[in-house]
Amino acid sequence: MARNVAQKLIADHLVSGEMTPGCEIGLRIDQTLTQDATGTLVMLEFEAMGLERVRTELSAQYVDHNLIQEDFKNPDDHVFLASAAKKYGVWFSPPGNGVSHPVHMERFGAPGKSLLGSDSHTCAAGALGMLAIGAGGLEVAMAMAGEPFYTRMPEVMGVELTGELPDWVSAKDVILEMLRRHGVSGGVGRIIEYHGPGVAGLTAMDRHVIANMGAELGATATVFPADEQTRAFLHQQGREEAWRALAADPGAHYDITDRIDLSAMEPLIALPSSPENVVPVREVAGRPIYQAYIGSSANPGLRDFAIAGNIVAGRRIADGVSFDVNPTSRQILANMIGLGVLGNLITAGARLHQAGCNGCIGMGQAPATGRISLRTVPRNFPGRSGTREDQVYLCSPEVAAASALTGVITDPRTLDMPYPRFREPSSVEVDVDILCPPADDGRDLRLEKGPNIKALPRTEPLPERVRAPVLLKTGDDVSTDEIMPAGAKVLPYRSNIPEISKFAFSRIDESYYDRAMAQGDTGSLVVGGENYGQGSSREHAALAPAYLGVRAVIAKSFARIHWQNLVNFGVLPLTFDDPGDYERIQHDDELELDALRTALARGDSVLAAVNHSRDQRYTFRHALSSRQVDVLLAGGLIPWVRDKKNVE
Repeated sequence: MARNVAQKLIADHLVSGEMTPGCEIGLRIDQTLTQDATGTLVMLEFEAMGLERVRTELSAQYVDHNLIQEDFKNPDDHVFLASAAKKYGVWFSPPGNGVSHPVHMERFGAPGKSLLGSDSHTCAAGALGMLAIGAGGLEVAMAMAGEPFYTRMPEVMGVELTGELPDWVSAKDVILEMLRRHGVSGGVGRIIEYHGPGVAGLTAMDRHVIANMGAELGATATVFPADEQTRAFLHQQGREEAWRALAADPGAHYDITDRIDLSAMEPLIALPSSPENVVPVREVAGRPIYQAYIGSSANPGLRDFAIAGNIVAGRRIADGVSFDVNPTSRQILANMIGLGVLGNLITAGARLHQAGCNGCIGMGQAPATGRISLRTVPRNFPGRSGTREDQVYLCSPEVAAASALTGVITDPRTLDMPYPRFREPSSVEVDVDILCPPADDGRDLRLEKGPNIKALPRTEPLPERVRAPVLLKTGDDVSTDEIMPAGAKVLPYRSNIPEISKFAFSRIDESYYDRAMAQGDTGSLVVGGENYGQGSSREHAALAPAYLGVRAVIAKSFARIHWQNLVNFGVLPLTFDDPGDYERIQHDDELELDALRTALARGDSVLAAVNHSRDQRYTFRHALSSRQVDVLLAGGLIPWVRDKKNVE
C-alpha cells in the first residue's frame, strides 16, 4: 500500500493501536524537547517517577522563555533546570543560546525521528521530515521515562505546492494563506503534509516557518519530505550524516487535499487578535505603526534577518518606530555579525535583544497601548504581547522591515528598490559547543531547588457526583494565554502552582480566583465555545484550574493539547450533545452530573446533567479512550502511574 510521509513516520514509531483516523495510537518517542516555561514542571514530574535516567535516544532542555532576571525566581529555576539536566541525562541549553526550535533543528534534528516537546511549536521540526508533536509537560515526562505517547490517529491533509514564490513573498505568507483558508481550528485532528513540485524551492528554514505555525492551525503535526534541501541544511550545520531521504510513495492517498500556487501569492498580514484574520497587506497599507519586530520561532532563519538587513541597509527607520531585532540563536547572531547583517540593522536604528523568545510571549518589548505592532511571531492573541489593549499584526520580515522604513504598514512591493534576494551559504559558522552535554552518571548529583519551586499539588480522583456552579462561560477560540497568561509578571511562578493559580482566567474575569477560592470543596465548572484551549501547550492552563477546583469543562469543541492536559490533571472534558445547550447555560447556573464514575467505568460516552437553576436537562459526550477513563478515575496521570506501580 502506497503511504504518504506522515503515515510512514507513524508506522515506524507505532507501538499500539490501529492507523485508522480517530483511533488511539501509542508512539515510540526518540527525542524530547523542553523549555523553561514548561520544563520546570516536567523535571518535577520526572523526579516524582523516581527514575535515575531518561530513556530516550536524546532529550534536551532549553532556557529561552523566562530570560528577564528582575529577581531570584527565573535564575533559581535556571539553576534547577541545569542540575536536573545533568542528573537525568539531558542536554542543556543555557540562557542566551537561543529559541529551542531552531537550536534543536541545528544540533539534533534528523529525518525519520520522532520528537515530543512541551511546547506547541515543537511541530516546527517537521521541516526536516521528523514526526514532531507538541504536548503537555506530563506527557513529555512520560516519554522521557520511556513510555509511549498516546494520541488519536490523525487524518493526513495533503497540501500540494506548485510554482515558485514571487519577489517580496516568503514562507510566512504561505502559512498565513493556510490560516486564511482554514482558520485556527482547520488542522485539528490532522497532520498537514506539504508535497508537490513547489516544495523543492523552499529551504529547510522556509519549511520551518510553515511547520512552526501549523500549531496555529491546531494541527497535530506538520511534515515535509526529506530531500536535497534537507541534506543541504544538515551539510551547512556539519551534520550531513544525519540525512536520509524520506518521500511519499507514488500514488499515496491523503484524507483531505488542498493546493497552493506559490507563484500567484502576494504579501499577507494577520490582523488583531487572531492568526486567522488574514488579509492582503495592500488592503491595510498606510496604517501608522509603533513597532516592527523581527525574530521568533516563526521566522528564525538567517535569511529572515538577512532579508530585513538588506532592506534597511544604508537607510534609517522612520521616526517614532521601535525596530526590535530578536536573534533566534547564538549561532545565528554570530553569522549575522560575520555577514554584516547585524551592522545593517543596527545602523538603520534597530534595537538588539538577546537570543530568545522575548516579546513573543510578553517577556519585554511590549507595545504602546492601542498602537500597531507588526511582528514576525506566530501568535497575536489578545494581551499576549504584555499590553492588554494591544494591536499585534503578524507578517513576514519583508513587510516588517519595509514598514519600519516608512512608519506605516507597507506592501514591500511598493519600495523603490529591487528585491534583495538572499542565498543560503553552503557553510556557516557552526557552534558545536553551544549546548552542555549531560553528565555520564548523575545518580549522586543533587537537584538544586530555590524557594519558589514548590511540590506539585495532589489531584483528587473524579467523584461519583458533581454539583457545582458554572463559574465561567467563555466564547469561541479561547486560548491558553487567556486561561493562564504568560509574560514577565506570571511565568516566574511556573513552578509554584498556588501562586500562578491566582492569575487563572484573569484576562477574561479578574474576579475568577477569588470566586473559585470561595467555593471551598464544592468545586466548579467552566463552559466554553468552539476550539477551547487553543494555542500554547502549557499545562498550567489545566493544572491551575484543577487546583482551583474545576471538576469539568463543557465546551463545543477542544484544542488537542489542552483537551489531553485536562485529562492528565483529573479534569473531565465534555462536549455538548446538542450545541444549542451552550446558549441555555448561563454564568452561575448550578449543574449536577451524577453517577459519573459508574457511567465512565461501564463505557458510557453520553452523560446526563441537570441544571437546577433553570430546571433543564442536558446530555454531554466524551471522547476518552479506556486508558484515559482510567487516568481520570485515578485523579490524573501521576496518581494513575503511581497506582500502576503499586499494583506491579
